[in-house]
Amino acid sequence: MRGVFRVWSIKKKQTLLIGETQTSKTVTQKDLATLPPVVQRWLERSGAVGKPIPQFVHLSQSGEMKTKPDGKWISFTAEQDFKVNNPGFLWTTEIEAAPGMTLGGRDLYLNGRGHMLIKAFYLMPVADAKGPETDQGTLLRYLAETSWFPGAALSSYIRWDSIDDQSARATMTYGGVTASGIFYFNTDGDFAAFDAKRYYTRKEGATLEDWHIEARGWKTFGNGVRIAHQNEVTWKLSEGDFTWLKLEITALESNQ
Repeated sequence: MRGVFRVWSIKKKQTLLIGETQTSKTVTQKDLATLPPVVQRWLERSGAVGKPIPQFVHLSQSGEMKTKPDGKWISFTAEQDFKVNNPGFLWTTEIEAAPGMTLGGRDLYLNGRGHMLIKAFYLMPVADAKGPETDQGTLLRYLAETSWFPGAALSSYIRWDSIDDQSARATMTYGGVTASGIFYFNTDGDFAAFDAKRYYTRKEGATLEDWHIEARGWKTFGNGVRIAHQNEVTWKLSEGDFTWLKLEITALESNQ
Protein backbone atom coordinates (compact mmCIF):
# COMPACT_ATOMS: atom_id res chain seq x y z
CA MET A 1 0.00 0.00 0.00
CA ARG A 2 1.11 3.54 -0.53
CA GLY A 3 0.46 7.01 0.79
CA VAL A 4 -2.56 7.42 3.02
CA PHE A 5 -3.52 3.78 2.51
CA ARG A 6 -0.47 2.48 4.37
CA VAL A 7 -1.57 0.60 7.50
CA TRP A 8 0.04 0.08 10.88
CA SER A 9 2.14 -2.98 11.54
CA ILE A 10 2.33 -4.91 14.80
CA LYS A 11 6.05 -5.33 14.22
CA LYS A 12 6.42 -1.54 14.26
CA LYS A 13 4.30 -1.38 17.45
CA GLN A 14 1.87 1.10 15.94
CA THR A 15 -1.88 1.00 16.60
CA LEU A 16 -5.10 2.41 15.26
CA LEU A 17 -5.44 4.52 18.38
CA ILE A 18 -2.33 6.48 19.38
CA GLY A 19 -1.49 6.24 23.06
CA GLU A 20 -3.93 3.41 23.80
CA THR A 21 -2.58 0.70 26.09
CA GLN A 22 -4.34 -2.55 26.87
CA THR A 23 -3.94 -5.36 29.38
CA SER A 24 -4.61 -8.76 27.87
CA LYS A 25 -6.78 -11.18 29.83
CA THR A 26 -6.23 -14.90 29.46
CA VAL A 27 -9.36 -16.84 28.54
CA THR A 28 -10.23 -19.45 31.17
CA GLN A 29 -12.80 -22.21 31.23
CA LYS A 30 -14.62 -20.25 33.92
CA ASP A 31 -15.03 -17.29 31.55
CA LEU A 32 -17.10 -19.45 29.20
CA ALA A 33 -19.75 -20.34 31.78
CA THR A 34 -22.18 -17.55 30.81
CA LEU A 35 -21.96 -18.24 27.06
CA PRO A 36 -24.35 -20.50 25.10
CA PRO A 37 -22.98 -24.08 24.98
CA VAL A 38 -22.37 -23.88 21.23
CA VAL A 39 -20.24 -20.75 21.68
CA GLN A 40 -18.32 -22.42 24.52
CA ARG A 41 -17.60 -25.37 22.22
CA TRP A 42 -16.40 -22.97 19.48
CA LEU A 43 -13.95 -21.19 21.80
CA GLU A 44 -12.61 -24.54 22.98
CA ARG A 45 -12.34 -25.88 19.43
CA SER A 46 -10.61 -22.72 18.20
CA GLY A 47 -7.89 -22.96 20.85
CA ALA A 48 -8.78 -19.60 22.40
CA VAL A 49 -9.01 -21.06 25.92
CA GLY A 50 -5.74 -20.66 27.80
CA LYS A 51 -4.56 -17.84 25.54
CA PRO A 52 -4.78 -14.05 26.06
CA ILE A 53 -7.56 -12.18 24.29
CA PRO A 54 -5.65 -10.41 21.50
CA GLN A 55 -5.84 -6.63 21.67
CA PHE A 56 -4.48 -5.97 18.18
CA VAL A 57 -4.75 -8.29 15.17
CA HIS A 58 -3.21 -7.96 11.71
CA LEU A 59 -4.35 -10.01 8.69
CA SER A 60 -3.07 -10.37 5.15
CA GLN A 61 -5.73 -11.38 2.63
CA SER A 62 -6.16 -12.28 -1.01
CA GLY A 63 -9.14 -13.18 -3.13
CA GLU A 64 -11.64 -12.09 -5.75
CA MET A 65 -14.53 -9.64 -5.70
CA LYS A 66 -17.35 -8.36 -7.90
CA THR A 67 -18.69 -4.82 -7.85
CA LYS A 68 -22.07 -5.82 -9.35
CA PRO A 69 -23.97 -9.10 -9.85
CA ASP A 70 -23.21 -9.33 -13.57
CA GLY A 71 -19.65 -8.04 -13.22
CA LYS A 72 -16.43 -9.96 -13.66
CA TRP A 73 -14.31 -11.33 -10.83
CA ILE A 74 -11.42 -9.00 -9.93
CA SER A 75 -8.40 -10.22 -7.97
CA PHE A 76 -7.25 -8.25 -4.95
CA THR A 77 -4.88 -8.30 -1.99
CA ALA A 78 -5.63 -6.56 1.28
CA GLU A 79 -4.33 -5.84 4.75
CA GLN A 80 -6.61 -5.53 7.77
CA ASP A 81 -5.95 -4.40 11.32
CA PHE A 82 -8.26 -4.75 14.31
CA LYS A 83 -8.30 -3.43 17.83
CA VAL A 84 -10.48 -5.27 20.31
CA ASN A 85 -10.92 -3.45 23.63
CA ASN A 86 -12.38 -0.37 21.93
CA PRO A 87 -13.48 -2.14 18.74
CA GLY A 88 -12.28 -0.91 15.38
CA PHE A 89 -10.65 -1.97 12.14
CA LEU A 90 -8.82 -0.58 9.14
CA TRP A 91 -9.00 -2.57 5.88
CA THR A 92 -6.98 -1.45 2.87
CA THR A 93 -6.77 -2.92 -0.60
CA GLU A 94 -5.23 -2.29 -4.00
CA ILE A 95 -7.11 -3.53 -7.06
CA GLU A 96 -6.20 -3.53 -10.73
CA ALA A 97 -9.75 -2.85 -11.89
CA ALA A 98 -8.70 -2.62 -15.55
CA PRO A 99 -5.45 -2.39 -17.49
CA GLY A 100 -3.79 0.83 -16.38
CA MET A 101 -6.44 1.59 -13.73
CA THR A 102 -5.56 1.05 -10.08
CA LEU A 103 -8.11 1.46 -7.30
CA GLY A 104 -7.09 2.06 -3.71
CA GLY A 105 -9.74 1.17 -1.15
CA ARG A 106 -10.11 1.76 2.59
CA ASP A 107 -12.85 0.56 4.95
CA LEU A 108 -12.62 2.11 8.40
CA TYR A 109 -14.52 1.41 11.62
CA LEU A 110 -13.45 3.64 14.51
CA ASN A 111 -15.22 5.07 17.57
CA GLY A 112 -18.47 3.46 16.44
CA ARG A 113 -18.46 5.09 13.00
CA GLY A 114 -17.77 3.63 9.56
CA HIS A 115 -16.27 5.16 6.43
CA MET A 116 -15.65 3.40 3.09
CA LEU A 117 -13.47 5.28 0.62
CA ILE A 118 -12.32 4.13 -2.83
CA LYS A 119 -10.09 6.21 -5.11
CA ALA A 120 -8.90 5.72 -8.67
CA PHE A 121 -5.13 6.07 -8.92
CA TYR A 122 -5.27 6.99 -5.19
CA LEU A 123 -6.46 10.46 -6.25
CA MET A 124 -10.01 10.57 -7.62
CA PRO A 125 -12.87 9.43 -5.34
CA VAL A 126 -14.97 6.60 -6.79
CA ALA A 127 -16.97 5.83 -3.63
CA ASP A 128 -17.24 7.71 -0.34
CA ALA A 129 -19.77 6.13 2.03
CA LYS A 130 -20.50 7.22 5.57
CA GLY A 131 -23.52 7.85 7.77
CA PRO A 132 -25.92 5.73 9.87
CA GLU A 133 -26.25 2.91 7.31
CA THR A 134 -22.46 2.66 6.98
CA ASP A 135 -22.06 2.72 10.78
CA GLN A 136 -24.45 -0.23 11.07
CA GLY A 137 -22.71 -2.10 8.26
CA THR A 138 -19.19 -1.70 9.62
CA LEU A 139 -20.32 -2.70 13.12
CA LEU A 140 -21.80 -5.89 11.64
CA ARG A 141 -18.63 -6.50 9.66
CA TYR A 142 -16.57 -6.21 12.84
CA LEU A 143 -18.94 -8.54 14.69
CA ALA A 144 -18.80 -11.20 11.97
CA GLU A 145 -15.03 -10.94 11.67
CA THR A 146 -14.46 -11.64 15.37
CA SER A 147 -14.60 -15.22 14.06
CA TRP A 148 -10.93 -14.58 13.17
CA PHE A 149 -10.01 -13.73 16.79
CA PRO A 150 -12.52 -15.78 18.81
CA GLY A 151 -11.44 -14.51 22.23
CA ALA A 152 -13.25 -11.26 21.39
CA ALA A 153 -16.52 -13.17 21.88
CA LEU A 154 -16.06 -12.39 25.58
CA SER A 155 -16.03 -8.62 25.01
CA SER A 156 -18.48 -6.61 27.13
CA TYR A 157 -20.03 -5.00 24.00
CA ILE A 158 -21.24 -8.40 22.69
CA ARG A 159 -24.25 -10.23 24.17
CA TRP A 160 -24.90 -13.88 23.28
CA ASP A 161 -28.29 -15.63 23.20
CA SER A 162 -28.68 -19.34 22.56
CA ILE A 163 -30.78 -20.51 19.59
CA ASP A 164 -30.03 -24.24 19.30
CA ASP A 165 -27.12 -26.68 19.46
CA GLN A 166 -25.52 -25.28 16.28
CA SER A 167 -26.27 -21.56 16.40
CA ALA A 168 -26.37 -18.50 18.65
CA ARG A 169 -27.33 -14.87 18.22
CA ALA A 170 -24.71 -12.19 18.93
CA THR A 171 -25.83 -8.61 19.58
CA MET A 172 -23.20 -5.88 19.54
CA THR A 173 -23.76 -2.42 20.97
CA TYR A 174 -21.12 0.26 20.60
CA GLY A 175 -21.02 3.99 19.92
CA GLY A 176 -24.82 4.27 20.11
CA VAL A 177 -25.33 1.63 17.39
CA THR A 178 -26.78 -1.85 17.96
CA ALA A 179 -26.98 -4.73 15.46
CA SER A 180 -27.37 -8.50 15.66
CA GLY A 181 -26.30 -11.51 13.66
CA ILE A 182 -26.51 -15.29 13.94
CA PHE A 183 -23.35 -17.38 14.18
CA TYR A 184 -23.61 -20.97 12.93
CA PHE A 185 -21.19 -23.75 13.85
CA ASN A 186 -20.58 -27.22 12.40
CA THR A 187 -20.68 -30.44 14.41
CA ASP A 188 -16.94 -30.18 15.12
CA GLY A 189 -17.44 -26.79 16.76
CA ASP A 190 -15.89 -24.68 13.98
CA PHE A 191 -17.42 -21.39 12.85
CA ALA A 192 -19.48 -22.24 9.75
CA ALA A 193 -21.57 -19.20 8.75
CA PHE A 194 -22.96 -15.82 9.77
CA ASP A 195 -26.29 -14.21 8.85
CA ALA A 196 -27.48 -10.65 9.47
CA LYS A 197 -29.60 -7.85 8.06
CA ARG A 198 -27.19 -5.26 6.61
CA TYR A 199 -27.67 -2.17 4.45
CA TYR A 200 -27.00 -2.74 0.75
CA THR A 201 -26.10 0.30 -1.34
CA ARG A 202 -28.30 1.00 -4.37
CA LYS A 203 -28.62 4.03 -6.65
CA GLU A 204 -32.08 4.66 -5.19
CA GLY A 205 -30.73 4.47 -1.63
CA ALA A 206 -29.62 1.81 0.84
CA THR A 207 -31.97 -1.10 1.59
CA LEU A 208 -31.81 -3.58 4.46
CA GLU A 209 -30.97 -7.00 3.01
CA ASP A 210 -29.88 -10.47 4.09
CA TRP A 211 -26.08 -10.69 4.32
CA HIS A 212 -24.47 -14.15 4.49
CA ILE A 213 -20.92 -15.33 5.16
CA GLU A 214 -20.00 -18.96 4.50
CA ALA A 215 -16.81 -20.64 5.76
CA ARG A 216 -15.03 -22.71 3.10
CA GLY A 217 -11.86 -23.82 4.87
CA TRP A 218 -10.18 -23.82 8.29
CA LYS A 219 -6.60 -23.40 9.43
CA THR A 220 -4.54 -23.06 12.62
CA PHE A 221 -2.14 -20.12 12.45
CA GLY A 222 1.07 -19.47 14.36
CA ASN A 223 -0.78 -18.04 17.34
CA GLY A 224 -2.33 -21.48 17.89
CA VAL A 225 -5.90 -20.38 17.09
CA ARG A 226 -7.99 -22.25 14.52
CA ILE A 227 -10.20 -20.07 12.32
CA ALA A 228 -12.15 -20.16 9.08
CA HIS A 229 -9.44 -18.78 6.78
CA GLN A 230 -11.49 -19.14 3.57
CA ASN A 231 -14.85 -17.37 3.33
CA GLU A 232 -17.46 -16.34 0.76
CA VAL A 233 -19.79 -13.37 1.24
CA THR A 234 -23.23 -13.23 -0.41
CA TRP A 235 -26.05 -10.71 -0.53
CA LYS A 236 -29.40 -12.57 -0.49
CA LEU A 237 -31.38 -10.14 -2.64
CA SER A 238 -34.98 -10.42 -3.87
CA GLU A 239 -33.61 -10.45 -7.42
CA GLY A 240 -31.28 -13.35 -6.61
CA ASP A 241 -28.13 -14.22 -4.67
CA PHE A 242 -25.12 -11.99 -5.30
CA THR A 243 -21.88 -13.64 -4.13
CA TRP A 244 -19.47 -10.75 -4.35
CA LEU A 245 -16.43 -11.77 -2.29
CA LYS A 246 -14.21 -14.84 -2.08
CA LEU A 247 -11.52 -14.26 0.52
CA GLU A 248 -8.59 -16.15 2.00
CA ILE A 249 -6.51 -15.13 5.00
CA THR A 250 -2.88 -15.75 4.12
CA ALA A 251 -1.21 -14.48 7.31
CA LEU A 252 -2.31 -13.59 10.83
CA GLU A 253 -0.47 -11.82 13.66
CA SER A 254 -1.77 -10.83 17.07
CA ASN A 255 -0.36 -8.54 19.73
CA GLN A 256 -1.31 -9.81 23.17
